Amino acid sequence: MADVTIYTKVYCPYCVRAKALLDQKGVTYTEFKIDEQPELRTEMIEKANGGYTVPQIFINDQHIGGCDDMLALENQNKLDPLLVA
Repeated sequence: MADVTIYTKVYCPYCVRAKALLDQKGVTYTEFKIDEQPELRTEMIEKANGGYTVPQIFINDQHIGGCDDMLALENQNKLDPLLVA
């Protein structure tokens, strides 16, 4: 199974949606809540090449983007191959 990391905020509907998709697929992920750990925001932005909105999603250290990007991969049947790599 892939190593999945997601940077989130507690009251973010896109974060909830992204995590729900991962949960539905049975994917274990590491979540960093940047509203509870604000020092991680800078790390997230650097890793995401300037992406400052949440969620920011990484699969095997590859930046996937946000919720809409992950949903687009799912709709194109490209997400599952990334998750099993």
